[in-house]
Amino acid sequence: MGALIAAVLVGYVIGAVNPAILIARAKGVDLRSIGSGNPGASNAGRALGRRTGVLIAILDVAKGAVPAACFDVVDHRAGLVAGLAAVLGHVTSPFLKGRGGKGVATAAGAVLGVHPLWVVFVIAMWVLVLVASRWIALASILASLSVPAVALLADQDVWWAAVLAGIVLVRHTGNVYRRVRPTARDA
Repeated sequence: MGALIAAVLVGYVIGAVNPAILIARAKGVDLRSIGSGNPGASNAGRALGRRTGVLIAILDVAKGAVPAACFDVVDHRAGLVAGLAAVLGHVTSPFLKGRGGKGVATAAGAVLGVHPLWVVFVIAMWVLVLVASRWIALASILASLSVPAVALLADQDVWWAAVLAGIVLVRHTGNVYRRVRPTARDA
């Protein structure tokens, strides 16, 4: 039980630290007032350049992968909990008054930390959808849905995969709504 409590606390705190905001602030940019206003790798990449966006994506993946992998060594359930807590920390960061990012890269990191082979399928789905649609949000949504699909095929940790996908889906509802029902300004 102690490992699970530690996994929640450590995962959440690590997940709550937002590299996009920190790097943007160091460059004198308020990422919340640029582009989509989302404190994530995609918006940072558009606002600060592709290299910075890639760096932030790598850091976001790491903050899901590191706690998940470290706790997975102790207890698989603790690894799952640490990864999930990191994603929750990312999307509800108290450092950002509860308004964190979408959780896509951190969720990918959580999967990488406890089920590294699954990431191959998830990334393949993301790339295929991105190439076909040229819409990052759709690629992220369908890649997140591939996690429970892979979990079902592997017959492992289906509940965990479904919760991860659910978080990413909920965080993307605004993107989908804006795409389906654009305002006059968006059209």
